[in-house]
Amino acid sequence: MKNAKRLQSLIVGTALLATGMPSWAVVDSPGGPAVLGLNLQTPVTQIAREIYSLHTLMLYICLVIFIAVFAVMFYSIIKHRKSKGHKAASFHESTAVEIAWTVVPFLIVIGMALPATKTVVAMKDTSNADLTIKATGMQWKWGYDYIKGEGQGVSFLSSLSTPREQVVDPTKIKSDNYLLEVDNEVVVPVNKKVRIILTANDVIHSWAIPSFGVKQDAIPGFVRDTWFKVEKTGTYRGQCSELCGKEHAFMPIVVKVVTDAEYTQWVNAKKKELAAKADDPNKTWTVDELKQRGAQVYATNCIACHQATGKGVPGAFPALDGSVVVAGPKIDQIKLVLSGKNAMPSWKMLSDTDIAAAITYTRNNWSNKAQENIVQPAEVLAARK
Repeated sequence: MKNAKRLQSLIVGTALLATGMPSWAVVDSPGGPAVLGLNLQTPVTQIAREIYSLHTLMLYICLVIFIAVFAVMFYSIIKHRKSKGHKAASFHESTAVEIAWTVVPFLIVIGMALPATKTVVAMKDTSNADLTIKATGMQWKWGYDYIKGEGQGVSFLSSLSTPREQVVDPTKIKSDNYLLEVDNEVVVPVNKKVRIILTANDVIHSWAIPSFGVKQDAIPGFVRDTWFKVEKTGTYRGQCSELCGKEHAFMPIVVKVVTDAEYTQWVNAKKKELAAKADDPNKTWTVDELKQRGAQVYATNCIACHQATGKGVPGAFPALDGSVVVAGPKIDQIKLVLSGKNAMPSWKMLSDTDIAAAITYTRNNWSNKAQENIVQPAEVLAARK
């Protein structure tokens, strides 16, 4: 095993040196893809095991067909070649051959479809779930709301936590879970059926965890669902599996599976954390206080599209530096953030204070010097009504 790991690191390191890139040890991502992995990820649910078995079965069937067809073909070519005096036969249709090449593939397809149908039906059965979580895809993060079962009321956003410098600078050493790590993991109890309800705010996303055997599209305006029941504690990783925009590669999914006792502790801690963040919307803040908090909100939620410089992405996302909206009446910017427009999703899931802080930050940052330079949480609350 150690020799295999050394060989893998040597191969990767040699490839990096050949391209002039810096080399570092590349290891398996715990709960995610493995270095030089050639097969499906290790299944940790019953559905994933069935998918793994179906994949193997169909691969064997295809291999048998491949060997049989090419064996007959090469036998015919070698044994009936012209140099041995054989002449091509001249004949028209053969009823027996027509029946054979219709019936045999039909039987093969039926033999493959029967076990697959059983698994597909099981994948769609989301009834009797112990826990229900709503996952909302947005460019480029996931929003989670625990809506049924223990943990009901817990809500948070989950964003890529890989430092930006690792993404933009090829000389930076990458973390073991590069592009597969988030700031807020989804936490669920082991051996409990978890139903995931999926939708999206903007474009089509896809919620996928390979080791769970789960991949379900999240479509704007539609509600779809899937489920999983993990049999082993641990951390498992996936990604959005639809091409959802330029930051598509930066939209990971991380699920942490824990014991029942650990899950209860997490729920209690999360609810206390949410209660602490639930600021009084009637509190009056200073500009400096809002700017400081707004910088954090902007870095977490806005920087991917509008950039750290506020210049945006030409042709895709507008600049905030020098923006007419940012410099104009603050009520217009508040409504835009709450409702969204075009590629920009609604950010109404953020607290009134966070929205007020982010808007205040943009109106006082870069070259912006808006006349209405401060937004209080109470103004955001009023705009929601």
